Amino acid sequence: MTNTPTAAPAPPAGRATPSTGPANGPVDPSRWIRTYHARPSAAARLVCFPHAGGAANAFVALSAALPEDIELLAVQYPGRQDRRGEPCAEEIGALAAGVAEALASRSDLPVFLLGHSMGALVAFETARILEERGAVARLFVSAARPPAQDWEEPDLTGVGDEELVAGLRRLGGIPEPLLRDPEIVGEVLRLLRADHRALLRYRCADGAAVTAPLTVLLAASDPKNSLEQMADWAWHGRHGHTLVTLSGGHFSLVERPGETGPLLTHHVREDLARLASAPPVAEPEAPAAPAGEPLADLVREILLGGLEGRTPALPTDPTALEAAARAVMSPEGFAYVAGTAGSGATGRANRAAFDRHRLVPRMLRGTRRTDTSVTLFGQRLPVPVLLAPLAAQQVAHPEGESATARAAAAAGVPLVLSTFASRTLEEVAERAGDHPRWFQLYLPSDRAVGESLVRRAEAAGYTAIVVTVDATHLGFRPAELDSGYSPFLRGTGIANFTSDPAFLAGLPAGADATAAVLRWAQISTDPTLTWADLAWLRTLTRLPLLVKGILHPDDARLALEHGADGVVVSTHGGRQLDGSVSALDALPGVRAAVGPDVPVLMDSGIRTGSDVVKALALGADAVLYGRPYVYGLGLGGRDGVEHVLRCLLTDLGLALALTGCARLADVGPHLLASTTSDTPGAHGPAENGDRR
Repeated sequence: MTNTPTAAPAPPAGRATPSTGPANGPVDPSRWIRTYHARPSAAARLVCFPHAGGAANAFVALSAALPEDIELLAVQYPGRQDRRGEPCAEEIGALAAGVAEALASRSDLPVFLLGHSMGALVAFETARILEERGAVARLFVSAARPPAQDWEEPDLTGVGDEELVAGLRRLGGIPEPLLRDPEIVGEVLRLLRADHRALLRYRCADGAAVTAPLTVLLAASDPKNSLEQMADWAWHGRHGHTLVTLSGGHFSLVERPGETGPLLTHHVREDLARLASAPPVAEPEAPAAPAGEPLADLVREILLGGLEGRTPALPTDPTALEAAARAVMSPEGFAYVAGTAGSGATGRANRAAFDRHRLVPRMLRGTRRTDTSVTLFGQRLPVPVLLAPLAAQQVAHPEGESATARAAAAAGVPLVLSTFASRTLEEVAERAGDHPRWFQLYLPSDRAVGESLVRRAEAAGYTAIVVTVDATHLGFRPAELDSGYSPFLRGTGIANFTSDPAFLAGLPAGADATAAVLRWAQISTDPTLTWADLAWLRTLTRLPLLVKGILHPDDARLALEHGADGVVVSTHGGRQLDGSVSALDALPGVRAAVGPDVPVLMDSGIRTGSDVVKALALGADAVLYGRPYVYGLGLGGRDGVEHVLRCLLTDLGLALALTGCARLADVGPHLLASTTSDTPGAHGPAENGDRR
């Protein structure tokens, strides 16, 4: 199952007549709704709209599969089952008006709408009506082309019964014994023909769109709908849409409640949490402990909790997170996150480099408060730490990058989103709110896709592009190879591609999810990249451009010569070249090569606040923090990530205070001693000074 939000492409030439019209006579609103499993403690209602020829009972199994906090309301169209005496609706708009009226008395809980096949159009029009009166928490549409597309449905008036039954067999959804019952078949075909008359009359209004989050469900083996057709749904969501690929065929939504129930539950609960939280508040320029308060608020919070018998749910020792995550993550998912290249020598070297340097504490410097803010590319960031762009985070937790973005915003840590995220850059931007975010780019071999990704990042509020250059060839990673596992080949981590108009344009008509994965594998990276390609990328955007994966001073100079505004010293977390120089050891040479005014960031091996201070002392302006937060994601979702980040920032503030640094400008090589020379100040002047 893949989960991919998309940006809105240019609107297609659609059918322009609005679908309107009153319901067919006054009807008791309560007749529109069926509840098969009452949920007295429900926190949300999921209203489900059946397909053409279908009835409310199509959702009985899905209703049973939902938890106690979600109550399913199934829509019963007129003309069927207990409403058989009423005429079938002649307009999609009439159905939407009737359901909207029925829901008017059920506004005490957040309302989610879910429409399957023709029901998607009814749900879409119902959402438009409800949004005029209030709000819809989310719209799910399943197995349905976008409203403005021509559905290419035939007029069934002249189609024989045998041909229609053959079509029903092809789509599935009706057990074969029922298709051999003449009475049941006759009733199904009566409803199917009536509903198709309403479907053929439907015309989507120009510019019709919903404000609510929009999730499109598409089954991988649906014979009626294709991935390419789904792209235009983005035109009908004012904030784009999310595409979720299910297993199975056209009726997977109702035939596989064990898969779709948890999926819907995840989205509903995530939205409930979003609705319950306050709108994002911009972080102050220089966040620090309030005046008169000690630095270690987290330490005090934990210790006071201990008096009441409470202890942290997750380890506070960052080096213990890996073992804890191994115990809860899938073996292949953990291998993907934790694995390194070859023998792991580069990964070990990254940590050994930090261990070779020792911080020298300084006393009585009056550092009750520390200013951790840093200015990069004219933007004031609250801390010198950004979340590194780790791919396919759904291998750690179902919420993936969405949970990470919310946790980063809550903790005040800027985010760098991977091209290979399992949630689209638009969805992550929505979760991040106004919080600073950058976009990491693997430049695809299809330059049109690369340009499209950059344009989408600009439109979604990302304020820098970080182009990774050290992974044009995939490293030899035994942990992944031994398990035969790639999340990408299973559809996780390609959301920004399967949601991209330029990517979709390169797929053949009727392409399924497998075809999308194969195309991704063909174009996602480019082993032929040269510095000239960086210069081309520079022409695409005015956003700050950083080159990530630099270890040699000459490469740092070349990056600047070809348009980069900054560099990231990195070994890709030890995942690419076995036996490489460590990032921390390479950092001083790169800093010397580019001079004091070019932003230099660093990642690979950072675990603690003291590690951050060491990197700053050796020339970094800021660092990217990687695996530990993904371990936190695996252990506790958003809360796990936020816990890891709070621990890191508390440790950083204390490390600065204990080395006598009230602000980042006080950090320099004078803070360091090494295991080969334990003399304080061996790497710089004895007193505080500019770290350049």
